[in-house]
Amino acid sequence: MLMKNYLLLILFIFLAPIAFPQTRFSNLDVFEIQYAKDPQIAPDNSRIVYVRTKMDIMTDGKTSALWMINTDGKEHQKVTSNTSNESSPRWSPDGKRIAFVSSTDDENGSEIYIYWVDTKQYSVISQLKQTPKNIQWSPDGTYIGFTMFVEDDVLRLVSAPEKPENATWAPAPRITDRLKHEADGSGYMEKGFNHLFVISAEGGTPVQVSSKRYNHQGFDWSKDSKKMIFTSNYSENWEYDYRNSEIYSIAIDGSSFKQLTDRNGPDRGVAVSPDGRTIAYTGYDDQVQTYQVTKLYVMNANGLNKREIKTNLDRSISSIKWAPDGKGLYFKYDNYGNGKIGYTALSGKTKKIADNLGGTSIGRPYGGGSYSMSKTGRIVYTMTTPYHPADIAFFDGRKVQRVTNLNYDLLSNRDLGKIEEIWYRSSFDGRKIQGWIAKPPGFDKNKTYPLIVENHGGPVSNYGDRFSPEILLYSASDYVVFYPNPRGSTSYGEEFGNLLYRNYPGEDYQDVMDGVDELIQLGYIDQNNLFVTGGSAGGIMTAWIVGKTKRFKAAAVIKPVMNWISKTLVADNYFNYANYRYKGQPWENFEEYWKFSPISLVGNIETPTMVMVGTYDLRTPPSEAKQLYHALKIRKIETVYVEVPEAYHGISSKPSQLITKIDHILYWFNKYKE
Repeated sequence: MLMKNYLLLILFIFLAPIAFPQTRFSNLDVFEIQYAKDPQIAPDNSRIVYVRTKMDIMTDGKTSALWMINTDGKEHQKVTSNTSNESSPRWSPDGKRIAFVSSTDDENGSEIYIYWVDTKQYSVISQLKQTPKNIQWSPDGTYIGFTMFVEDDVLRLVSAPEKPENATWAPAPRITDRLKHEADGSGYMEKGFNHLFVISAEGGTPVQVSSKRYNHQGFDWSKDSKKMIFTSNYSENWEYDYRNSEIYSIAIDGSSFKQLTDRNGPDRGVAVSPDGRTIAYTGYDDQVQTYQVTKLYVMNANGLNKREIKTNLDRSISSIKWAPDGKGLYFKYDNYGNGKIGYTALSGKTKKIADNLGGTSIGRPYGGGSYSMSKTGRIVYTMTTPYHPADIAFFDGRKVQRVTNLNYDLLSNRDLGKIEEIWYRSSFDGRKIQGWIAKPPGFDKNKTYPLIVENHGGPVSNYGDRFSPEILLYSASDYVVFYPNPRGSTSYGEEFGNLLYRNYPGEDYQDVMDGVDELIQLGYIDQNNLFVTGGSAGGIMTAWIVGKTKRFKAAAVIKPVMNWISKTLVADNYFNYANYRYKGQPWENFEEYWKFSPISLVGNIETPTMVMVGTYDLRTPPSEAKQLYHALKIRKIETVYVEVPEAYHGISSKPSQLITKIDHILYWFNKYKE
């Protein structure tokens, strides 16, 4: 009997789960992160197909593959045996097939594939010159519509002389006469336009639907599968009228073209009602200001009877989808730094459906995420918290259930500290300001900690209670991290978001500093060890802060704008600022552009300052960062200039770039920490 009990004890010990001590989140953990994107629920609610994205330590990139899981969390498996990157899964209307996009081994981008659910077979059905985007089944399941770039004739001014046989000459000049000719993230833009296409779901030759030399964006199908309703701007002045867009319809044979909207402002995001009689869309009447909320509208399918659905949310609405009964629409929005899914009846009566949408922006705690809906109104979406990136969640009409836990093996063994929300009052006008505090693992309220202030970019954007490896790496190094949403941030309404109109940077500086003072009053911040950083608009704010105060021990200014005069004439979006940010062009209003340029304060800076930028950055080019670095060197202020090779404005888009960004910032702060 004793021997039997002894053997049972031994068996229990070996079968019991082993509890490993938790360790802190570290830089190499970034390569272990994976997350879900673009979840699509089957028409009958039974299964979810989604894009599972993993970091690849060998290629320093990301790999994406289609995975499928039941809505109850069972039968989780990879869909294909492809090793290429896969994306954009879309169920056929009958639920028997899934269309998706996959990269190929040639240099012509990606192709469209079909996966047959019952047989688990899949095949490529296209042979395209460029990568297809926005794929969408026609309602009858006959076609797949998509958009694709079509090259146009390249501008040539002269003919080169004939070169000798086997001679090697320099490349021909690259010539453009376009307003927008380069784009951050990709570089020089080849000449051409995005067009509408259809291809048979059984394969064949793709048919170009649109032909006019304009860019064609998102679309939806008419109920009878004979027309595409799309967004574009067919104005003769379309290049300069870049904020405007209209909604049009066209038959898939290229005939019956019709313009459906006509106003000064963006109309986009079309969704055709289940009965085909109504088109919903988003947009606003352009008031020429820094920020406007995007509203919801409906019109008859022929473009008549346009009207706004007055939700009274005062939040920007996107990703609209009709309820199956056609009595209302679902949409996503941000509220107080948290992603939501909402529903509104056509009367405007609105309710929240789900919280914590997001988790697909790996780096800093920005918004994002997506959702889809079945024919019976069930919803799947990407869910995040400060403690995990996007997982799949399922809303059954009553409650939300988390379906996946992709990072359990990694994050269950990590002590991520604690993330807390904080609200405080602005000393300028008493407005309530929201922020978040990341406390380090093992936090002790009776001790004091150095503080890092992390300023968000945009500035028309927001931070929130979302997963962020960058924040976690700071707090794992025993810093408290404060990341606020000062005035000008989104998710607080149009008036709050527009407070920086012709006043940027402005009182947002005071909002940030008031937050620092609020944290110091909590008693656990070492006010002799304050540090500040931020990227893009966050870099602007960081440079502005050290030009205004000497309270910080050190600063890291990441990819900043230092000079609005030079920025608005050299960046890829140089044409985007006049009148919407400041009055007129820089040569018309030199004093105002200079007044709000952080370089105007460089003579005040005494704070040791690291300056960092990507060498390929076209949004806030290296010339902006160099202005700060060179000025500080001339003044003999402690500084260092860090260039991240081959990085665009998304300076940490590769895992190793994210790691090196944070490692360098922490080195700089640790160097000056007492």
